[in-house]
Amino acid sequence: MTRPKTVIEVAGLRKRYGSTVAVDDVSFEVHDGEIFGLIGPNGAGKTTTMECVEGVRTPDSGRLTVLGLDPFRDVYALQQRVGVQLQEAQLQKRIKVREAVALWASLYKTRIDTERLLGQLGLQEKRDAWFMTLSGGQKQRLFIALALINDPELVFLDELTTGLDPQARRAIWDLIRGIRARGKTIFLTTHLMEEAERLCDRVAIIDHGRIVDIDSPAALIRRHCPERTVILTSDDESAGAKLGAIPSVGVSHDDNGVLTVRGHGADLMTSVIQCLADGQIRVTDFQTVVPTLEDVFLKLTGHTIRQ
Repeated sequence: MTRPKTVIEVAGLRKRYGSTVAVDDVSFEVHDGEIFGLIGPNGAGKTTTMECVEGVRTPDSGRLTVLGLDPFRDVYALQQRVGVQLQEAQLQKRIKVREAVALWASLYKTRIDTERLLGQLGLQEKRDAWFMTLSGGQKQRLFIALALINDPELVFLDELTTGLDPQARRAIWDLIRGIRARGKTIFLTTHLMEEAERLCDRVAIIDHGRIVDIDSPAALIRRHCPERTVILTSDDESAGAKLGAIPSVGVSHDDNGVLTVRGHGADLMTSVIQCLADGQIRVTDFQTVVPTLEDVFLKLTGHTIRQ
């Protein structure tokens, strides 16, 4: 199997502010063409790590390469090949959308068709609108446009959808998938576990400045939270005993005929359905509970996501 091309390599990264260690011996790789997420709670070290990789912040120690370049020594060469959206990005209140895009485009040797870009991001009708009049979702789409203006190979997105409503957030997710579909590599940070699970090919979980684990969301869930749960309702008094006979499962029930079946692996649902069919057990309600990336985070760090 061909080893994927490494776009970002981070080894032993460390950064402290006074007595506070923000990033502690962080190492990971980002592969060409993937959406890679650095995930964890606010204050975990995500933004500091990303800013070091971007060359915005100087680490105390460690080794970094981005597109084969040193983000500090080769900063000007790198700026032409990457696109960056910062977490605290803002523009002048009375700058127009088309003016902001033209200003950003003037900074690069390579640029794409700005009118087409605005159309792709649903901003063409807002091209003459002041920044201050845009909605939260429109502002974020504008920041994506500015990050893509130079047709970058690698795009950095820092907490892109924080504060957006669900509809705007999902629209941004579709845009990010579209960027990757055009062959770009995306390195993003988020504290939203659903976002990471929906978007990322691989994620690195960071907490208190340290990487806890790295893998695809599905692989992390399989490895750390293998338990599956089926909750069903039946008035058949034999249901509990028959379900309990399934190998390696546990069954509990309440007085209302609700049975909870717990087991490990994806075959649990198949086994339960087969048991119900074989026993001709009448069921009035059936639902499955599958662990998520947030469950993995809780398992690995011992606490829920800090807002």
